[in-house]
Amino acid sequence: MIDWLLCLLISGLFANPRTDGWAPVGVLIVEYTFFVGFFGQTPGMRLLRLRCAGVATGRPVGPIRALVRAVLLALVVPALVMDDQRRGWHDRAAGTIVTGPPAAS
Repeated sequence: MIDWLLCLLISGLFANPRTDGWAPVGVLIVEYTFFVGFFGQTPGMRLLRLRCAGVATGRPVGPIRALVRAVLLALVVPALVMDDQRRGWHDRAAGTIVTGPPAAS
């Protein structure tokens, strides 16, 4: 939700998000591709202490795999279907997993 609000604000700089529905979705795809690809988390994920990393490596996945994840996430449907690891179709296709903050001991 935090990232979506940022996308609405940013897209408002060059388009009207109410009439140009493509604008915030385009910003979301660019945001996720850049931030998840290079840093493993979007600004919203950072605030919530979430990380998105490669399943095999535990590291940021790079821009290509992040783009695949972002485009599928923008379709919404892949995020609604999850497996036992809470990975949606977008995560499975990109080979990613979202992890939360470390458990308090």
